[in-house]
Amino acid sequence: MPDPVTLAALCAFSLAAGLIDSVVGGGGLIQAPALFVLLPGASVPAVLGTNKMASVWGTSAAAVTYARKVPVDAVGTALMAAAAGASAWAGAHAVHLVSRDALRPMLIVALILLGGYTLWRKDFGAIVREGIPLKTRRIAGVVVGLVVGFYDGFFGPGGGALFVFGLVAIAGLDFLRASAAARIVNVATNVTALAVFVSAGQVLWAVALPMAACNLVGGVAGSRLALRHGAGFVRVAFVAVVGLLLARLVWEMATGA
Repeated sequence: MPDPVTLAALCAFSLAAGLIDSVVGGGGLIQAPALFVLLPGASVPAVLGTNKMASVWGTSAAAVTYARKVPVDAVGTALMAAAAGASAWAGAHAVHLVSRDALRPMLIVALILLGGYTLWRKDFGAIVREGIPLKTRRIAGVVVGLVVGFYDGFFGPGGGALFVFGLVAIAGLDFLRASAAARIVNVATNVTALAVFVSAGQVLWAVALPMAACNLVGGVAGSRLALRHGAGFVRVAFVAVVGLLLARLVWEMATGA
């Protein structure tokens, strides 16, 4: 059990992570590093399990809040969630085949292109693209689930934001609907991963439970902000999260972290 000051700091990071993650994804960029820094004596699996236990509540609360206000294709989202979960499982088992260090430069290039394209196309994700058949949207969602799900299981950081971009770029959703669907998919993948950590006893419950409460508050607050301010607000948040992820990856490469 950490001291009260450390626990309070972790709870503050968890609240901020829940807020950001519920808007566009990327909360793990805040919460996971905070756990590693403030709990230096904890094992890596215990930190990851604690992170999942804390974050799944905020993601779930955001998913429920979105579902009440934003129309989401239930069948398409369920298919995407199933594809993402299976692909994440495969990615987690493929970590020994490719060096994660080799993936960082490719991811940095990809994020620069994604962020640049979003900034260049001012109308990108502002409205749902009409004329795309429902079947095509569902197939696109499954493709996004397979690709980003594998990445999420293999590497992880920014997976939620990549789900959002894929749904906007390929399925033709606006940023608000894409974020709503992505939160539901994230719940499915997080619960699957969490079950593995819990069964292995890799959750620090005394830390995870208070963090979960704060993450839940952040998730509700963030989803309400997104609903109030619409797709334009989520678009700005997406660009900010992409910038944060880029900065983190460049820092890791420069310092060898």
